[in-house]
Amino acid sequence: MNVRRHHISAAALAAVTALGLGTLTACSSDSAAAGNTDKFDVVASFYPMAFLAERIGGEHVSVTSLTEPGQEPHDLEISARQTAQLEESDAALYLKGLQPSVDEAIGQSPVETKIDAATLTSLEEHGTEAGGHEDEHAEDEHAEDEHAEDEHGHSHETEGGKDPHVWLDPVKYAEVAEGVGKAFAKADPDHAADYEKNTAALVGELNELDEKFKTGLADRKNSVFITTHAAFGYLAERYGLTEEAISGLDPESEPSGARVKELQKMAKADGVTTVFYETLVSDKTAKTLAGDTGLKTDVLDPLEGITDASRGDDYFQVMEANLEALRTALGTK
Repeated sequence: MNVRRHHISAAALAAVTALGLGTLTACSSDSAAAGNTDKFDVVASFYPMAFLAERIGGEHVSVTSLTEPGQEPHDLEISARQTAQLEESDAALYLKGLQPSVDEAIGQSPVETKIDAATLTSLEEHGTEAGGHEDEHAEDEHAEDEHAEDEHGHSHETEGGKDPHVWLDPVKYAEVAEGVGKAFAKADPDHAADYEKNTAALVGELNELDEKFKTGLADRKNSVFITTHAAFGYLAERYGLTEEAISGLDPESEPSGARVKELQKMAKADGVTTVFYETLVSDKTAKTLAGDTGLKTDVLDPLEGITDASRGDDYFQVMEANLEALRTALGTK
Protein backbone atom coordinates (compact mmCIF):
# COMPACT_ATOMS: atom_id res chain seq x y z
CA MET A 1 0.00 0.00 0.00
CA ASN A 2 2.89 2.31 0.67
CA VAL A 3 3.44 4.34 -2.51
CA ARG A 4 6.36 6.56 -1.59
CA ARG A 5 8.69 4.60 -3.92
CA HIS A 6 6.29 4.12 -6.80
CA HIS A 7 7.12 7.33 -8.72
CA ILE A 8 10.31 6.55 -10.70
CA SER A 9 11.74 9.04 -13.15
CA ALA A 10 12.48 8.02 -16.73
CA ALA A 11 16.22 8.51 -16.14
CA ALA A 12 16.15 6.33 -13.05
CA LEU A 13 14.17 3.66 -14.89
CA ALA A 14 16.69 3.65 -17.71
CA ALA A 15 19.53 3.30 -15.23
CA VAL A 16 17.83 0.35 -13.57
CA THR A 17 17.20 -1.30 -16.94
CA ALA A 18 20.84 -0.87 -17.82
CA LEU A 19 21.85 -2.77 -14.69
CA GLY A 20 20.12 -5.88 -15.96
CA LEU A 21 17.23 -8.10 -14.87
CA GLY A 22 19.12 -9.83 -12.04
CA THR A 23 19.77 -6.59 -10.21
CA LEU A 24 16.20 -5.42 -10.73
CA THR A 25 14.88 -8.63 -9.19
CA ALA A 26 17.10 -8.22 -6.14
CA CYS A 27 15.98 -4.62 -5.65
CA SER A 28 12.35 -5.61 -5.94
CA SER A 29 12.82 -8.26 -3.28
CA ASP A 30 14.54 -5.80 -0.94
CA SER A 31 11.82 -3.24 -1.51
CA ALA A 32 9.09 -5.72 -0.64
CA ALA A 33 10.95 -6.77 2.49
CA ALA A 34 11.13 -3.13 3.52
CA GLY A 35 7.35 -2.87 3.53
CA ASN A 36 6.74 -1.44 0.07
CA THR A 37 3.79 -3.68 -0.91
CA ASP A 38 0.29 -3.19 -2.23
CA LYS A 39 -1.13 -4.00 1.20
CA PHE A 40 -1.31 -2.03 4.45
CA ASP A 41 2.26 -2.54 5.65
CA VAL A 42 2.69 -2.97 9.40
CA VAL A 43 5.96 -3.32 11.30
CA ALA A 44 5.35 -4.98 14.68
CA SER A 45 7.87 -4.85 17.50
CA PHE A 46 7.56 -8.47 18.71
CA TYR A 47 5.25 -11.49 18.62
CA PRO A 48 2.23 -10.31 20.68
CA MET A 49 2.02 -7.19 18.51
CA ALA A 50 2.54 -9.11 15.26
CA PHE A 51 -0.19 -11.57 16.24
CA LEU A 52 -2.66 -8.73 16.75
CA ALA A 53 -1.72 -7.12 13.44
CA GLU A 54 -2.13 -10.37 11.52
CA ARG A 55 -5.45 -11.32 13.12
CA ILE A 56 -6.98 -7.86 12.85
CA GLY A 57 -5.53 -6.98 9.45
CA GLY A 58 -6.25 -10.31 7.80
CA GLU A 59 -5.73 -10.33 4.04
CA HIS A 60 -5.32 -6.57 3.87
CA VAL A 61 -2.04 -6.32 5.78
CA SER A 62 1.57 -7.33 5.32
CA VAL A 63 3.16 -7.77 8.77
CA THR A 64 6.87 -7.77 9.56
CA SER A 65 8.14 -8.46 13.09
CA LEU A 66 11.31 -6.70 14.22
CA THR A 67 12.04 -9.51 16.70
CA GLU A 68 13.05 -12.86 15.25
CA PRO A 69 11.58 -16.10 16.69
CA GLY A 70 13.63 -17.18 19.69
CA GLN A 71 15.16 -13.76 20.26
CA GLU A 72 14.69 -12.04 23.64
CA PRO A 73 12.57 -9.00 22.68
CA HIS A 74 14.15 -6.50 25.04
CA ASP A 75 17.66 -7.42 23.84
CA LEU A 76 16.81 -6.32 20.29
CA GLU A 77 19.05 -3.77 18.58
CA ILE A 78 17.53 -2.26 15.44
CA SER A 79 19.53 -2.84 12.24
CA ALA A 80 19.82 -0.54 9.24
CA ARG A 81 17.58 -2.92 7.28
CA GLN A 82 14.91 -2.75 9.97
CA THR A 83 15.13 1.04 10.04
CA ALA A 84 14.42 0.94 6.31
CA GLN A 85 11.42 -1.33 6.94
CA LEU A 86 10.01 1.25 9.32
CA GLU A 87 10.53 4.09 6.87
CA GLU A 88 8.69 2.25 4.11
CA SER A 89 5.78 1.01 6.23
CA ASP A 90 2.32 2.41 6.74
CA ALA A 91 2.12 1.66 10.47
CA ALA A 92 4.29 0.65 13.43
CA LEU A 93 2.74 -1.34 16.28
CA TYR A 94 4.81 -1.56 19.46
CA LEU A 95 4.70 -1.45 23.26
CA LYS A 96 6.67 1.58 24.41
CA GLY A 97 9.20 0.94 27.16
CA LEU A 98 9.73 -2.76 26.46
CA GLN A 99 12.35 -2.38 23.73
CA PRO A 100 14.36 0.87 23.97
CA SER A 101 15.92 0.53 20.52
CA VAL A 102 12.47 0.08 18.98
CA ASP A 103 11.15 3.13 20.81
CA GLU A 104 14.02 5.23 19.49
CA ALA A 105 13.70 3.95 15.93
CA ILE A 106 9.95 4.50 15.79
CA GLY A 107 10.29 7.91 17.41
CA GLN A 108 12.69 9.00 14.65
CA SER A 109 10.80 7.27 11.84
CA PRO A 110 8.54 9.13 9.40
CA VAL A 111 6.00 6.26 9.54
CA GLU A 112 2.59 7.91 9.53
CA THR A 113 0.68 5.67 11.96
CA LYS A 114 2.41 4.86 15.26
CA ILE A 115 0.40 2.64 17.60
CA ASP A 116 1.67 2.30 21.17
CA ALA A 117 -0.10 -0.63 22.84
CA ALA A 118 0.84 0.74 26.27
CA THR A 119 -1.63 3.58 25.71
CA LEU A 120 -4.53 1.25 24.85
CA THR A 121 -5.00 -0.27 28.31
CA SER A 122 -4.04 0.57 31.89
CA LEU A 123 -0.61 -0.44 33.20
CA GLU A 124 0.35 -1.20 36.80
CA GLU A 125 3.54 -1.53 38.80
CA HIS A 126 4.49 -5.08 39.80
CA GLY A 127 7.42 -6.23 41.91
CA THR A 128 8.58 -9.77 42.59
CA GLU A 129 5.18 -10.48 44.10
CA ALA A 130 1.99 -9.71 42.22
CA GLY A 131 -1.64 -10.55 42.72
CA GLY A 132 -1.33 -10.96 46.49
CA HIS A 133 -0.42 -8.58 49.29
CA GLU A 134 3.11 -7.19 49.13
CA ASP A 135 5.10 -8.16 52.20
CA GLU A 136 7.50 -6.00 54.19
CA HIS A 137 10.40 -7.00 51.94
CA ALA A 138 8.72 -5.98 48.70
CA GLU A 139 10.25 -2.53 48.42
CA ASP A 140 13.76 -3.88 49.05
CA GLU A 141 13.20 -6.62 46.48
CA HIS A 142 11.95 -4.12 43.94
CA ALA A 143 15.09 -2.05 44.48
CA GLU A 144 17.19 -5.19 43.93
CA ASP A 145 15.29 -5.86 40.69
CA GLU A 146 16.00 -2.34 39.43
CA HIS A 147 19.68 -2.70 40.31
CA ALA A 148 19.84 -6.00 38.43
CA GLU A 149 18.18 -4.42 35.39
CA ASP A 150 20.73 -1.61 35.41
CA GLU A 151 23.57 -4.13 35.47
CA HIS A 152 22.12 -5.90 32.42
CA GLY A 153 21.80 -2.65 30.53
CA HIS A 154 18.04 -2.89 30.03
CA SER A 155 14.78 -2.90 31.88
CA HIS A 156 11.75 -5.06 31.29
CA GLU A 157 9.47 -2.28 32.48
CA THR A 158 7.73 0.51 30.65
CA GLU A 159 8.25 4.15 31.56
CA GLY A 160 7.45 4.90 35.19
CA GLY A 161 8.25 1.32 36.28
CA LYS A 162 5.01 -0.11 34.90
CA ASP A 163 4.76 -3.81 34.03
CA PRO A 164 4.38 -4.20 30.24
CA HIS A 165 3.14 -7.84 30.14
CA VAL A 166 -0.50 -6.94 29.40
CA TRP A 167 -0.85 -9.55 26.65
CA LEU A 168 -0.80 -12.35 29.26
CA ASP A 169 -4.13 -11.09 30.62
CA PRO A 170 -6.76 -11.93 27.96
CA VAL A 171 -8.96 -9.05 29.10
CA LYS A 172 -6.23 -6.43 28.78
CA TYR A 173 -5.05 -7.96 25.52
CA ALA A 174 -8.60 -7.60 24.21
CA GLU A 175 -8.54 -3.91 25.15
CA VAL A 176 -5.32 -3.49 23.19
CA ALA A 177 -6.86 -5.37 20.26
CA GLU A 178 -9.82 -3.00 20.17
CA GLY A 179 -7.48 -0.01 20.08
CA VAL A 180 -5.40 -1.54 17.30
CA GLY A 181 -8.52 -2.26 15.28
CA LYS A 182 -9.63 1.36 15.54
CA ALA A 183 -6.18 2.60 14.54
CA PHE A 184 -6.09 0.32 11.49
CA ALA A 185 -9.58 1.45 10.44
CA LYS A 186 -8.56 5.09 10.71
CA ALA A 187 -5.31 4.64 8.82
CA ASP A 188 -6.79 2.41 6.10
CA PRO A 189 -10.47 3.42 5.86
CA ASP A 190 -11.07 1.45 2.66
CA HIS A 191 -10.92 -1.75 4.72
CA ALA A 192 -12.36 -0.40 7.97
CA ALA A 193 -15.35 -2.76 7.94
CA ASP A 194 -13.10 -5.82 7.72
CA TYR A 195 -10.83 -4.54 10.47
CA GLU A 196 -13.84 -4.00 12.71
CA LYS A 197 -15.16 -7.49 11.95
CA ASN A 198 -11.79 -9.13 12.56
CA THR A 199 -11.31 -7.20 15.79
CA ALA A 200 -14.70 -8.27 17.09
CA ALA A 201 -13.91 -11.91 16.28
CA LEU A 202 -10.54 -11.73 18.03
CA VAL A 203 -12.00 -10.04 21.10
CA GLY A 204 -14.64 -12.76 21.21
CA GLU A 205 -11.92 -15.44 21.25
CA LEU A 206 -10.06 -13.59 24.00
CA ASN A 207 -13.25 -13.39 26.05
CA GLU A 208 -13.66 -17.15 25.64
CA LEU A 209 -10.06 -17.65 26.78
CA ASP A 210 -10.78 -15.49 29.82
CA GLU A 211 -13.72 -17.75 30.69
CA LYS A 212 -11.54 -20.85 30.30
CA PHE A 213 -9.06 -19.42 32.80
CA LYS A 214 -11.82 -18.43 35.22
CA THR A 215 -13.41 -21.87 35.09
CA GLY A 216 -10.16 -23.82 34.93
CA LEU A 217 -8.62 -22.12 37.95
CA ALA A 218 -11.73 -21.76 40.09
CA ASP A 219 -11.45 -24.92 42.22
CA ARG A 220 -7.82 -25.18 43.33
CA LYS A 221 -5.84 -26.30 46.37
CA ASN A 222 -3.63 -23.21 46.49
CA SER A 223 -3.16 -19.89 44.73
CA VAL A 224 0.59 -19.27 44.83
CA PHE A 225 2.94 -20.04 41.96
CA ILE A 226 6.67 -19.37 41.55
CA THR A 227 8.22 -18.14 38.31
CA THR A 228 11.75 -17.17 37.30
CA HIS A 229 10.37 -14.16 35.41
CA ALA A 230 7.80 -11.75 36.85
CA ALA A 231 5.74 -11.74 33.66
CA PHE A 232 2.43 -13.00 34.99
CA GLY A 233 1.37 -10.26 37.38
CA TYR A 234 -1.68 -9.20 35.36
CA LEU A 235 -2.75 -12.81 34.89
CA ALA A 236 -2.35 -13.47 38.63
CA GLU A 237 -4.47 -10.45 39.54
CA ARG A 238 -7.14 -11.34 36.99
CA TYR A 239 -7.70 -14.83 38.41
CA GLY A 240 -7.04 -14.32 42.10
CA LEU A 241 -3.57 -15.88 42.15
CA THR A 242 -0.26 -14.77 43.64
CA GLU A 243 2.84 -14.80 41.48
CA GLU A 244 6.13 -15.05 43.36
CA ALA A 245 9.03 -14.31 41.01
CA ILE A 246 12.58 -15.38 41.72
CA SER A 247 14.28 -12.49 39.96
CA GLY A 248 11.71 -9.84 39.14
CA LEU A 249 10.98 -8.33 35.75
CA ASP A 250 14.41 -9.07 34.28
CA PRO A 251 14.31 -12.76 33.26
CA GLU A 252 18.08 -13.24 33.39
CA SER A 253 19.07 -11.45 36.62
CA GLU A 254 20.44 -13.51 39.51
CA PRO A 255 18.24 -13.68 42.63
CA SER A 256 19.60 -12.61 45.99
CA GLY A 257 20.36 -15.24 48.60
CA ALA A 258 17.71 -13.70 50.86
CA ARG A 259 15.10 -14.00 48.12
CA VAL A 260 15.91 -17.68 47.54
CA LYS A 261 15.62 -18.46 51.26
CA GLU A 262 12.34 -16.58 51.44
CA LEU A 263 10.93 -18.54 48.51
CA GLN A 264 12.02 -21.82 50.06
CA LYS A 265 10.10 -21.01 53.24
CA MET A 266 7.10 -19.70 51.32
CA ALA A 267 6.95 -22.79 49.08
CA LYS A 268 6.79 -25.07 52.10
CA ALA A 269 4.22 -22.94 53.92
CA ASP A 270 1.94 -22.47 50.91
CA GLY A 271 2.17 -25.97 49.48
CA VAL A 272 3.83 -24.86 46.25
CA THR A 273 4.70 -27.81 44.02
CA THR A 274 6.30 -26.25 40.94
CA VAL A 275 8.86 -23.67 39.89
CA PHE A 276 8.08 -22.30 36.44
CA TYR A 277 10.62 -21.20 33.86
CA GLU A 278 10.27 -19.93 30.29
CA THR A 279 11.37 -21.11 26.86
CA LEU A 280 13.58 -18.19 25.81
CA VAL A 281 15.99 -18.12 28.78
CA SER A 282 17.98 -20.65 30.79
CA ASP A 283 16.14 -22.91 33.26
CA LYS A 284 19.21 -23.04 35.54
CA THR A 285 17.80 -20.80 38.27
CA ALA A 286 14.46 -22.62 38.34
CA LYS A 287 16.11 -26.03 38.56
CA THR A 288 18.48 -24.87 41.30
CA LEU A 289 15.63 -23.59 43.46
CA ALA A 290 13.49 -26.64 42.70
CA GLY A 291 16.32 -29.01 43.52
CA ASP A 292 16.99 -27.32 46.85
CA THR A 293 13.33 -27.50 47.84
CA GLY A 294 12.25 -30.80 46.28
CA LEU A 295 9.90 -29.10 43.82
CA LYS A 296 9.06 -29.87 40.20
CA THR A 297 9.84 -27.58 37.26
CA ASP A 298 7.62 -26.77 34.31
CA VAL A 299 7.22 -24.17 31.57
CA LEU A 300 5.00 -21.11 31.90
CA ASP A 301 5.48 -19.29 28.63
CA PRO A 302 5.41 -15.45 28.62
CA LEU A 303 4.69 -15.61 24.89
CA GLU A 304 7.32 -13.15 23.80
CA GLY A 305 7.99 -15.31 20.74
CA ILE A 306 6.94 -18.61 19.17
CA THR A 307 9.69 -21.20 18.61
CA ASP A 308 9.90 -24.95 18.01
CA ALA A 309 10.05 -25.32 21.79
CA SER A 310 6.73 -23.53 22.30
CA ARG A 311 3.75 -25.59 23.42
CA GLY A 312 1.63 -24.43 20.52
CA ASP A 313 1.76 -22.61 17.23
CA ASP A 314 0.06 -19.36 18.23
CA TYR A 315 -1.06 -17.19 21.13
CA PHE A 316 -4.20 -19.16 21.96
CA GLN A 317 -2.57 -22.59 21.90
CA VAL A 318 0.29 -21.48 24.16
CA MET A 319 -2.05 -19.70 26.56
CA GLU A 320 -4.15 -22.85 26.89
CA ALA A 321 -0.94 -24.80 27.57
CA ASN A 322 -0.14 -22.24 30.27
CA LEU A 323 -3.57 -22.79 31.77
CA GLU A 324 -3.03 -26.54 31.96
CA ALA A 325 0.39 -26.04 33.55
CA LEU A 326 -1.14 -23.76 36.20
CA ARG A 327 -4.03 -26.16 36.82
CA THR A 328 -1.56 -28.98 37.51
CA ALA A 329 0.67 -26.84 39.73
CA LEU A 330 -2.22 -25.37 41.74
CA GLY A 331 -4.02 -28.67 42.24
CA THR A 332 -7.28 -27.89 40.47
CA LYS A 333 -10.06 -30.46 40.29
